[in-house]
Amino acid sequence: MTSAVSILSKPCIGPASNNARNFHQEFTVTARVVVAPKRPTLPELSIKGIPHTDLHIREIVQRQLKIPDTSDHNYVCKKPEFHPSFLDDAYERCRVICAEYAKTFYLGTRLMTEDRQKAIWAVYVWCRRTDELVDGPNAIHMSSEVLDRWEERLHDLFNGRPFDMLDAALTHTVHKFPIDIKPFRDMIEGMRMDLKKSRYENFQELYQYCYYVAGTVGLISVPVMGIPPESSPHASTIYNSALSLGIGNQLTNILRDVGEDALRGRVYLPQDELSQFGLCDEDVYSRKVTDKWREFMKSQIKRARFYFDQAEEGASRVHKDSRWPVWSSLLLYRTILDAIEENDYDNLTKRAYVGRTKKLLMLPLSYTRSVSTTTLALSSLD
Repeated sequence: MTSAVSILSKPCIGPASNNARNFHQEFTVTARVVVAPKRPTLPELSIKGIPHTDLHIREIVQRQLKIPDTSDHNYVCKKPEFHPSFLDDAYERCRVICAEYAKTFYLGTRLMTEDRQKAIWAVYVWCRRTDELVDGPNAIHMSSEVLDRWEERLHDLFNGRPFDMLDAALTHTVHKFPIDIKPFRDMIEGMRMDLKKSRYENFQELYQYCYYVAGTVGLISVPVMGIPPESSPHASTIYNSALSLGIGNQLTNILRDVGEDALRGRVYLPQDELSQFGLCDEDVYSRKVTDKWREFMKSQIKRARFYFDQAEEGASRVHKDSRWPVWSSLLLYRTILDAIEENDYDNLTKRAYVGRTKKLLMLPLSYTRSVSTTTLALSSLD
């Protein structure tokens, strides 16, 4: 399953002491899970909070909000030096890969400042390479040992010892922005899940997978996008929104790719919810769109839209230079759900596609949303 790369992220917020004070010290990230209806009559979906204590998200956020502690033995004191032309080439290669394989996402990145563009491209490329270990052309050779070596390589690049040019771009990025290593390690854990798991009994299980492969990208992206001083008391809102955007993106990927994943023997749909609508894996493999399937898909799309709605609150609290690209990413990705509906919920034999013209027409709308909602967000600041 292709990991979703969401766009939200750099706390340019002043001294570490102010960061800690504004952070309220007891910051806790929770995610809201839309629980499936008991009956396929589809009553209003209920919402349940899931604390992320076991995932240590709070610790990730705290570390990313603080200035690095040079007394920490894990801190790399000397920033790795690369020749400027080498770095330019490294980031250009990242840009080309992003433009080729993530057209909707890439369009949003073009609205960023140059430094943020480069950082997001480097993050995207690492995430894609990680994903391709499991889903790429060499996936047949995948094993837990390969992922262990990839994780060792991750530690090397964080410590200023990149293996290749693409790694060097990320090494430069993680030393330029306060990005923690744990979300990257968690993403590798999501790849380990793909090795062991091809079915998810319920949405709680699927949510955990979505966090590992996509919610992590939201956490990584926040430091790149930036939290301005006036929004620093609302850091928890921004990080929760980033997580929601990652989850929404991944759920959308799952719904878009149902047919393709089935060909690989994978069904990323909650088994208990399929059963509630009188469906099972065989209905997915049959590739027949029935009324039961349409009703089931309506409930799944509603859930994905819920997470996009949750992402909106933080989208207008990031740095002003990032609000338009964040909104563009959010709205552009959400149109994939519209495309599934326009295909009469046939995601078994068709791939939901959003044309370039429609994407371009979405940019003025996203700009308007970023400006209008920013005014509302600022007016609500304490």
